[in-house]
Amino acid sequence: MNTLLTTFSALSDATRFSIVEQLMEQGELPAGDLIDGRGMSGAAISRHLKVLREAGLVQQRVQGTQRMYSIRSEGLRAIADWTISKRQFWEGSLDRLSEIIERENSWPT
Repeated sequence: MNTLLTTFSALSDATRFSIVEQLMEQGELPAGDLIDGRGMSGAAISRHLKVLREAGLVQQRVQGTQRMYSIRSEGLRAIADWTISKRQFWEGSLDRLSEIIERENSWPT
């Protein structure tokens, strides 16, 4: 559970969330491409990437003089697994809501 808390905490920042989305959409990218359009310094992006690495959401590899970043599927899989494990709760809640709506609609007006 502690790892999951770290993961959600890392994604709670809008910049880090958008970095993860960009990497999911575009695949592996050099750090410089992650800076473009964000209006942030390289140092600021580097700090965000460090948080994402420590949370297990992204991985880094060195290619010549560049640092390349990509998604760690294991980190995102943990979120998916947690979400799926809560499916029964959500389905039950939606079923109860549906019953309430049906009762409300069946009352004479």
